[in-house]
Amino acid sequence: MPVESGSSAAARQAKQKRKSHSLSIRRTNSTEQERLGLQRDMLEGQSSHNLESLSRPEQDSKLPLSLRTNLLDLFSQIEREFENLYIENLELRREIETLNDRLADGQTVEGADLAKGALKTKASHSTSQLSQKLKTTYKASTSKIVSSFKATTSRAVCQLVREYVGHRDGIWDLSVSRTQPVVLGTASADHSAMLWSIETGKCLLKYAGHQGSVNSIKFHPTEQMALTASGDQTAHIWRYMVQLPTPQPVADISQTPCEDDVDSSDKDEADGEAEGPSDCPSLRVATTTLRSHQGVVIAADWLVGGKQAVTASWDRAANLYDVETAELVHSLTGHDQELTHCCTHPTQRLVVTSSRDTTFRLWDFRDPSIHSVNVFQGHTDTVTSAVFTVGDNVVSGSDDRTVKVWDLKNMRSPIATIRTDSAVNRISVSVTQKIIALPHDNRQVRLFDMAGVRLARLPQSNRTGHRRMVCCSAWCEDNTSCNLFTCGFDRQAIGWNINIPALLQEK
Repeated sequence: MPVESGSSAAARQAKQKRKSHSLSIRRTNSTEQERLGLQRDMLEGQSSHNLESLSRPEQDSKLPLSLRTNLLDLFSQIEREFENLYIENLELRREIETLNDRLADGQTVEGADLAKGALKTKASHSTSQLSQKLKTTYKASTSKIVSSFKATTSRAVCQLVREYVGHRDGIWDLSVSRTQPVVLGTASADHSAMLWSIETGKCLLKYAGHQGSVNSIKFHPTEQMALTASGDQTAHIWRYMVQLPTPQPVADISQTPCEDDVDSSDKDEADGEAEGPSDCPSLRVATTTLRSHQGVVIAADWLVGGKQAVTASWDRAANLYDVETAELVHSLTGHDQELTHCCTHPTQRLVVTSSRDTTFRLWDFRDPSIHSVNVFQGHTDTVTSAVFTVGDNVVSGSDDRTVKVWDLKNMRSPIATIRTDSAVNRISVSVTQKIIALPHDNRQVRLFDMAGVRLARLPQSNRTGHRRMVCCSAWCEDNTSCNLFTCGFDRQAIGWNINIPALLQEK
């Protein structure tokens, strides 16, 4: 009787082991299939029982017929979804069984090395590399964000100095006079414009010559005159003479790092029916009335020198007037939808108009014989305002939640883009500090530099700051207790003292 060699016996034992392992896998899978089949039969039986219970005669059920029909449809959909999942599960199990058989026979799958040690080492190595890369990237970006946040909170200080209360409706616009005495002007939906003492918060004069909402106010560059635009389809020029009261000591209402504020809740405090100051003198007659628009006049501004004024209207046109004669000089047409704002350059005969058609246009009147216009399409929603800086820049804000800085010498693309979390209203740029103040629909006011770097956010809570949409901001370059003013639909204007060191601005 021949004797098997050691190698032959070992090979036969390995083959029997693989065969028994394969049989055990098949037996396990077969048992699992039987168990799943039993579960399916039970579920089908339960589902059919439910369907039968729903299909009982109407007199045996207290459910309305329409509700019963809806339930039947829902159960049918559930059954179909479960059946699809069940079939998909069976197919996946068959694929797993095939792979187990091939692994038991020592085969390879798609040319890959299926040795457990190699697979585990390779997977562990790649996972470790990916984890380390993610940790490094996350730590670097987080450290950068946290360091910039700490730098801002430790340096930028914003102090609420004074509140100017007296309007009976929301305040759309405000500006600061450019001549002595320096006063604050506000334009309100209550059909009036008011002049305020910056240092005392006292109303000095109330202009009540408009028959509609007063949408903007701008002061003459050299004389004591104001230009207001209204929903009554006119713009008024009126002279004022005011005497400033004796300044009172400034009360420290609120002083806190600009970023260390607590967001207010959605609950608005009750707005009392604030009446206008009883001792505030009124003016009802305009020196000059600018007519010719066929819609709401939403904004107006003086051209350099103050001999001409420009108005923007919902009739999709901007008009250029001679101030002395009130005659229409030019009608600037081309926008496809209503205009939202207009602004003039402080030293050149340039005008920029904004519109709901997502564009803003630059009008050049420096050459009397040629009036060129350039159209800029950098936004995807209403352009709420576009303003000039002292240099060669234009800053535009939009309802698309972005603010863009443009170079007048090359306006093909913005040199900086600021992305925010809320629509941006009428922005302003500080002449001396070159800081952009962004008033938002969400009651926030944020400050950025011309490079798009965020510098600060004004304090805002239920007791500090605005309680409604912030409509406009305006800087004051004179030596006053307030250097930034904001107004909103909570019927008040607020004077702030902003202290942002030069070191932080350079960052």
